[in-house]
Parts: sequence; structure tokens; C-alpha cells
Amino acid sequence: MKIKTVILCGGQGTRIRDVADDIPKPMIRIGEMPVLWHIMKTYAHSGFKDFVLCLGYKSWTIKNFFLNYRLLSADLDICLSDPSSVHFHNDAELDWKITLAETGEKAGTGARLKRIERYIHDLDLVCVTYGDGVADLNILQLIEFHCSHGKLATVTGVRPAGRFGVISTSAEDGVNTVESFEEKPQAKQGWISGGYFVFSPKVWRYFSDAEELLLERGPLQQLARDGQLVMYEHQDFWYPMDTYRDWKILNDLWDSGKAPWKRP
Repeated sequence: MKIKTVILCGGQGTRIRDVADDIPKPMIRIGEMPVLWHIMKTYAHSGFKDFVLCLGYKSWTIKNFFLNYRLLSADLDICLSDPSSVHFHNDAELDWKITLAETGEKAGTGARLKRIERYIHDLDLVCVTYGDGVADLNILQLIEFHCSHGKLATVTGVRPAGRFGVISTSAEDGVNTVESFEEKPQAKQGWISGGYFVFSPKVWRYFSDAEELLLERGPLQQLARDGQLVMYEHQDFWYPMDTYRDWKILNDLWDSGKAPWKRP
């Protein structure tokens, strides 16, 4: 089965400007690597190593990262009188294939996907996600679920982490005694889109090249009206990186060695 992973990387990250205001949001780091790299590792761990990145805002930053990836991660010899003669001491760390596609600085998410159709038109399935959220998602199970229902599109539903601590109490003699305190618990009710999708080939008729087309407000809504959108339930870890607070939480998890999304 021919499958590629498309990642939407064109956003500016306007709500996280206090972390970095001069790079695309997917390039903001968790630990030593961009969040984009962490997301790609999730797919690669399941064997999906062929990527199309939809670039927009300051796209050269992402291109530069991957063009120089091996130079930055490997031991090497270089002759200063002949800089082109570089000898690497290590095998390439990753065997990913990456198409870096310019999709416009101001294009909506739906338009970006339409503009890379030439790279994915002959595939059996396409995985799509955003460049700013991490999860301990089993991609193979997600794809298996998509293939089982026969609809055009699958969206991963997640239960978001709460923004505040939850207190459970019992009242005795007019005093509320705390029985448990849970910091940032996962919501027990309600689902939101976790941004991890699987699309079948006929889904592209729902898209257009219109600059303002958003995946969320056009194609997905129409797919839902047509009964062609199904939700895959992901009960475990998922977290977006929208604000400085989110960035701090994700980096604390990574630095502590307790990041649920970490893959070898």
C-alpha cells in the first residue's frame, strides 16, 4: 500500500511569540529538536518515512534544517582548502524521504493540501497532520481503523488535558475535605480533533486552490455532512503546543525523560 504523510508547516504561531517570533511554529524546539521532528518520528516509528511538508511562513528555515541535518548530527572530516570534500564517519541517522513543497505564505490549510496534490495523487492513502501537536498515537492502528470503515476520511478524536487542577472533595461538618487532587487531567467527557487524519484518494474533490480555504471550515465540514468523516478514538496522551505554557510543559516532560510520545 502506497502511503505518504503530509504535515502542514506553514503557520506563524502567533500565540507563542514569547518563545520564538522569527521561525515557523513547527521549528520551535522540544529539547534539542523541533516539534516537527518529534511528529515525524511518530510516523517513522510505524514505518511511514515518506513525507510531504507544506511550507509557508519562513519556509527556508525548515529547508535549511533538513539540508544540513546530517552535517549537524554526524562526525565528519573536512579539508579547509576543499570544503566540498566532506567525509562522514557515521551512517545516515534517518532514512526519511522528504518533499519540501512551497504552498504560499498566507494560504489556508485546505489550499495548502490541494497545492501538493501532484505529490500524492497516485497514493492509496494519505496521512495528514499539523506541525504543532504530539501524541503517543499508534499510526498503524489509526490506518487499520480507517481501512475498516470504508469512508473517505478519518479524524483522530482526543480528550484534551485540562487547564486547571481538578479537586475531588467530601463534605463533613461543613468542611470540604480534599480527597484527591489531579493536575491537568485528561477530560473524561467530550472529544476534540487531535489533528491526525487519514484520507482516501477521492477526498481531494472536496478541496480547492482558493487561498482562504481552511481544512477545518470547508472540506471537513462537508465530509461530515456527507457522512464520509469517521472519528478514531485516542484515549491516551495528546498535547498541542499553542502557548508558552504548552511549550514549557512539553519541554519539562522531555527533559524529565517522561515524554509519552518519545520514540527510538
